[in-house]
Amino acid sequence: MGNTLTDSRIVYFYEAVRCGTIRAAADWLDVAPSAVSRQIALLEKELDATLVERHARGVTPTEAGRYVIEYFREQLAHRDDLLSHLQELRGLKTGRVDVVLGEGFVSDMLSGPMQQFCRQFPGIRVNLEVGGTNDVIRKIVNDEGEIGLVYNPPAEPKLVSRASKQQPMMAIVGPGFERERYPVLSVQQLATFPLAAAHPSYGIRQMLEAVEYAEHVRLVPSVTTNSFAILKEFVKAGLGVAVMPAFAAATELRAKEVFAVRIAHPILENAEAHLVTRVGRRLSVAANKMLQMMSGQLQAFR
Repeated sequence: MGNTLTDSRIVYFYEAVRCGTIRAAADWLDVAPSAVSRQIALLEKELDATLVERHARGVTPTEAGRYVIEYFREQLAHRDDLLSHLQELRGLKTGRVDVVLGEGFVSDMLSGPMQQFCRQFPGIRVNLEVGGTNDVIRKIVNDEGEIGLVYNPPAEPKLVSRASKQQPMMAIVGPGFERERYPVLSVQQLATFPLAAAHPSYGIRQMLEAVEYAEHVRLVPSVTTNSFAILKEFVKAGLGVAVMPAFAAATELRAKEVFAVRIAHPILENAEAHLVTRVGRRLSVAANKMLQMMSGQLQAFR
């Protein structure tokens, strides 16, 4: 493979597989779709192997293609190791850390570890990318992020949890809610209130769906959104109840703008926050510093 493999061509193949279609890869790389197809064809000719299978919905890698992707990811990891060692020699004066997180962690992240990290390492750029649970897992597994923050993720053998803490799902309610009458809510009682819920790609919504299935209860949201800010504004406006872990509304809870009521159900009570990285990934020196600060300072892990 070594003498005949053109690494620059692998980028086109890798992005086609990652994006799922030739057109999406072309948009990402800012080239014509024909250029992507041509580079993949040349790479297949160099290696004398078919690397992609074309379907109506896009492209998927063949077994040979998966080996090439694995090789490419190893090359990227070696490059990151080199940059990390150079970064260490420079005393963490330059570099970058990529964190992928669920939106519920944003205020916790910005009010906690980000403040100290930016003060201590002003030359290190931090890229924070927000996404649903499925997005966070995919990006960490595919090395599109170094560190992930995810709430109650499904089992994924390619992820390792660096820190975890039980963080029950709570009913977040406004000041007008009758907390004396409902100090604890059953799932059946929760179903009687107007509900704001996250999209199904979010861990918190997936847990609600699991509870619906287990209890044969329908939790029909009045509002569905991909924004935690909207969930909290829904509650503050007195429109109903939202369900999320307490750390996701920590600022509003401290200000007594909203309140947290326990929901009595084991699926919701046993939910966990996780700080994750890909199995086998060697983090850069800067990312390791960030990881230490996150595990020590985030409310989600206290």
